[in-house]
Amino acid sequence: MADIAAEDSRGLCLVTGATGYVGGRLVPELLDAGFRVRCMTRSRARLRDQPWFDRVEVVEADASDAARAAEALDGVDVAYYLIHSMMGGDRFEEADRTAARTFAQAASRTGLGRLIYLGGLAPADGATLSPHMRSRSEVGRILLDSGVPTVVLRAAVIIGSGSASFEMLRYLTERLPVMVTPKWVTSRVQPIAIRDVLRYLVQAASLPPQVRGSFDIGGPQVLTYVEMMHRYALLAGLGPRRILRVPVLTPNLSSHWIGLVTPIPSALARPLVESLRHDAVCRDHEIARHIPDPRGGLLRFDDAVCLALKRVREAVVDTRWSSASLPGAPSDPLSTDPDWAGGSLYVDQRERETTAPAAALWAAVEAIGGETGWYSLPLAWQARGLIDRAMGGVGLRRGRRDPRRLRIGDAVDFWRVEELVPGRLLRLRAEMRLPGLAWLELRVEPDGNTTRYVQRAVFHPRGLVGQLYWWSIKPFHGLVFGAMARNIIRSAENPALAARNWRRPRRPLDARPPVHASAHRSPR
Repeated sequence: MADIAAEDSRGLCLVTGATGYVGGRLVPELLDAGFRVRCMTRSRARLRDQPWFDRVEVVEADASDAARAAEALDGVDVAYYLIHSMMGGDRFEEADRTAARTFAQAASRTGLGRLIYLGGLAPADGATLSPHMRSRSEVGRILLDSGVPTVVLRAAVIIGSGSASFEMLRYLTERLPVMVTPKWVTSRVQPIAIRDVLRYLVQAASLPPQVRGSFDIGGPQVLTYVEMMHRYALLAGLGPRRILRVPVLTPNLSSHWIGLVTPIPSALARPLVESLRHDAVCRDHEIARHIPDPRGGLLRFDDAVCLALKRVREAVVDTRWSSASLPGAPSDPLSTDPDWAGGSLYVDQRERETTAPAAALWAAVEAIGGETGWYSLPLAWQARGLIDRAMGGVGLRRGRRDPRRLRIGDAVDFWRVEELVPGRLLRLRAEMRLPGLAWLELRVEPDGNTTRYVQRAVFHPRGLVGQLYWWSIKPFHGLVFGAMARNIIRSAENPALAARNWRRPRRPLDARPPVHASAHRSPR
């Protein structure tokens, strides 16, 4: 009851983008600060497995739908606008503009008391901005012009477990002892820890109405990307890195290079790289006039990296860059009604019985993907991942947020968890490049002294190309899906197989302990 009373003592906050990296971490921070929270999302199910789900209101709405946005804003004191199309796509700037204008107009009409937006730290006026930085700056201006007291916080590189910027830095440094790098690695950057970003966001909710405008936020150090890579190597216990700079690598080439070396898809790497073409340094520290620095100061880069590495190694990453859905990714839930697919719904179903306990079978099911692999033909899965990446997809390198536990909305390589009933059902929706929609459904059904395993691969083809795709790969289903079912059963019956890597063996990145351990604050 004390927690409920505390949450009722302050205003109601609306958090958009609650399924994303920052939004998913902001919600519990607001709750702990005593605010009531309402989350706006296009899919209520995506939040169902969050540990804070029962403490918040959830409304299904799209920022570009004026009526639904107004309903979501009804009775709200503070709204967080955390929507941005980082993965791009066709006409993403227009989509960002439309959504921001619609939401701003709805906020003005409903009498919202405070609007808060997290944007990017753009270079000084006059510099040529990338499309993504231009869009983020435009969204900030639209919200500031809404008439609602608005604070725009502008950050550069955010360092935290699971952030796209941290993952890019981590994998580049881990995997490349010798690097040929483009010019942007010499740009000056003012990185900031995710815990300090969250602190600014939470405290901005209590600012008086007369405080409005854009504020730069950054950590206490200004570093080049080269310096950040060298420092990361030292903190992670790696050897010295050789970095050779060449002037010919464009952002486009750099993004493809990053897409090959790291789990970050080239479509996401490009805006990250483009944001580093210019210096990203705070022009002032005016934010401290309204939100004073904490007693121990803002977190330094080394401490932020150590905290992030600690969370990764302990597998307690709350949110990842892959938490957000990809633009254009299918959102249709699987239906058992063939009419939903217009009469074309292809199914590969396999059933097996085992004497293994249901709990052991479920543990094998829930561990699928990531470092565990897909329980069959690792080279075939790797080849499919490479094909997907070559086509502009995410491939297999997204991995998993947690190696043992899943929740709805988690990315699992090039799948996403659509439905999860612990101990019973795991349904994955494909986010690979396909001429149709695809799902993989794994069920565990206790049956007296035995346990039944039911595996369904479902495909809804799109046009003739989709039909041809299904029939061209059907001969391989016995090899891929048949072996998957057999090996999941084997893993359940023999726990020693649970640690077997069904991909090519490789040393996980997180196997090495960090040399530096000076971080003393609670991990983020």
